[in-house]
Amino acid sequence: MNRRYRPLAPGLVARLTLDTDPWLSCDDCFRLVDQYVEELLEAPAGAAPDAPAMLAHLRGCPACADETTTLLLLAAEDRGLDPGVAVARLRERS
Repeated sequence: MNRRYRPLAPGLVARLTLDTDPWLSCDDCFRLVDQYVEELLEAPAGAAPDAPAMLAHLRGCPACADETTTLLLLAAEDRGLDPGVAVARLRERS
């Protein structure tokens, strides 16, 4: 093996070593994301749904985080809400 060693970027190391408890699979996340987005949109200012498994999963899974953000943008726009506020609420939680 003659490959040159390249250290992992600190951000990647942080994502790879995130605490995944409580565990939620991508399938479970996909099943629950609609409800989570609805709860995010309906929560009063400064509050957010209590969903520790969803939050842990979204912190470590960029695919599910992107899916959740996209759905949140669409749902906010459909309701006539400012999507920036909804996305900020999601990002401060995950």
